[in-house]
This record gives sequence, C-alpha cells and structure tokens, in this order.
Amino acid sequence: MKKIILIGLFSALPIVVFNSCNTSNSQTLVSKTTVADDEGYITIDTSKIPDDEFGKSVRYGRELMMKTAYYIGPNGINGKYLGNKMNCTNCHQDAGTKPYAFNLMSSHDNYPQYRGRENKVLTLAERVNNCVMRPHSGKPLPLDGKEMVAFLSYFKWISKFVPKDGDFKGAKNLEIEFPDVAASPERGKALFTENCARCHGNNGEGQYNADKSGYTYPPLWGNYAYQPGSSMHRVIKQAQWLKSNMPYDKVTIGKPYLTDAEALDIAAYVNDDAIHARPNPKTLDYPNKMGKPIDYAHSPFIDNFSAEQHKYGPYKPIIAYWKKNGWKAVY
Repeated sequence: MKKIILIGLFSALPIVVFNSCNTSNSQTLVSKTTVADDEGYITIDTSKIPDDEFGKSVRYGRELMMKTAYYIGPNGINGKYLGNKMNCTNCHQDAGTKPYAFNLMSSHDNYPQYRGRENKVLTLAERVNNCVMRPHSGKPLPLDGKEMVAFLSYFKWISKFVPKDGDFKGAKNLEIEFPDVAASPERGKALFTENCARCHGNNGEGQYNADKSGYTYPPLWGNYAYQPGSSMHRVIKQAQWLKSNMPYDKVTIGKPYLTDAEALDIAAYVNDDAIHARPNPKTLDYPNKMGKPIDYAHSPFIDNFSAEQHKYGPYKPIIAYWKKNGWKAVY
C-alpha cells in the first residue's frame, strides 16, 4: 500500500481558508477560489459582491461559512447556537464553492427538496438548521434572524454563477467504485495512525486554532465531533469526500490521490462506533426505509442484509438486490 500523507482529514482547506482565521473580515472576503478557468471549473470572485444592503448580508453569510464557531459557536460573538467549534467550511470547503467538496452553489435552486432523513420536503432554511443541529450539535437558528438571512443571501449570490441547466464540474463529490470486500476499520486505523494522527490527534480530538475560537483540524470523534445523524458518519459518503479532497497537499481538484479502497477504509475507521464515541449516539433518522441510504447502519431495513454490511459493505450485493427489486439504491 502506498504511503499516504493525510494532513487535516476534514478541515485541511485551501490556503486562503487557513489564513482567514487570523485576518480581517475584508481580507477574507476579497479572496477567490483557487480553481482555474482552463480546467472548466466555475471561479467565484467575491470582490464582485454588491456594495449594498444585500451585499452586506452576502458577506456576512460567507463569513459565517468560514468562521461559523467564531460567530455562533459555544462562545460566539453574535450568538451561541452551536454545540461545538467546527466550521461549515470544514466540509463545504472554500465556503461551499470548491468543486467536489459538498459544493453548495446549486443549493438555492435545489430547494425546497425532499429529504429522506426527515421523510419530508425541506426548505433551504430548514436544511441549514439540519446542519446546525447534526454536525454542530446545536440548536436551530431563528428562521427570520440575521444569521439565517445571511446564509440564504450568500447561497442566492453564489447560485448566479451556476449555468442555467444546473450542470457544472464538481457539483457533487466524486463517485466511489466499490471493491468486492468490506471496508476495514483495521486497515483504516493503520492509515490513520501513520498519516492523520499528527494533525487530528491519536484520539481524534483535533487541534484548535491560535485563539481557540475554532479548529484548524476538527475532531473526528468524541463529544465535540459530528453526530451519528450527520452525512459524514456514513462510510460511503465520507469516502467520496475523502477521495475528492484528501490529502490536501497531494490531491488536486478532480484528480484523486487516495484509492477508492483506501478512502473507504479510512472512513470505516473514523466512523467505527465500537471504539469511537459520539454526541447524541441514539440519533435515528430515515423513517421511510425506501429513502434510507444503503450505508446508514440503523435498522429497520427494507432488505435482509445486516447492519454491519450496510455500514461497511461489501456494497455490491446490496445494490444488486435493490436493483433486482426495482428500487433505487441511495448512497
């Protein structure tokens, strides 16, 4: 197995993001994404945000994406809504504009949208609060409050860069080709110990930034990490993100460094609930079995595969069974 230098499993962001923690708001907001036009990716120029009241809301929305905990974390200067000090941009990199990194540029156009987790149609504001409550272990933002309006203003502004047909490179994370064997927490532990622990710690505790307002490298498990109801707690979903974005100093946009199997193994280790505690471990979602992703490992299931196989695989037999029955496998 090739040696992997995995620095900052979830929060190793483009350089502008690292620097933003110690710069003024104006310096943060005039940054550009580091995506080249000649590669066919969308480039966002935040210096084009309008200089009016709407623009102020857009700028604050981007700041909230970049420094969520600073503004609305446990010690937030504008409110105390989050239960931990992770930032939205830890997963939605470059404030939701980086390709293949839980990109949010179409979110304004894609909502309202049916969500299997709640088994109902959600507004975009409700989806924002879903993230506040799940990965951040927080309480909902007021729907008409300054912070929610800022998030929605920002999403509306970045949506104008999306083609009319909504199709652009990097809109979704890269797909995973499933191996014939299950993902292995044991193999993942070896990869993590060798390459990840120096940033995230041997106990997955992460590292705070200089003023401890947020994380440079966020926790991957423990009381201040994401809940079981979070998308990152699903092995396939996390592996897709890892393949697309990690290790940050080895991967380039659209050109993975990790193999699919390695990404799955690392995700399996990080999400091994037998050894890694999480906040609110009894969080249960997806009341409709048909809308449940195949890697969501909480019963009841619509098929006869075990919870362990749903979590770690092998996934091919599950997908084949669903296809045979005329069902669309979600993952």
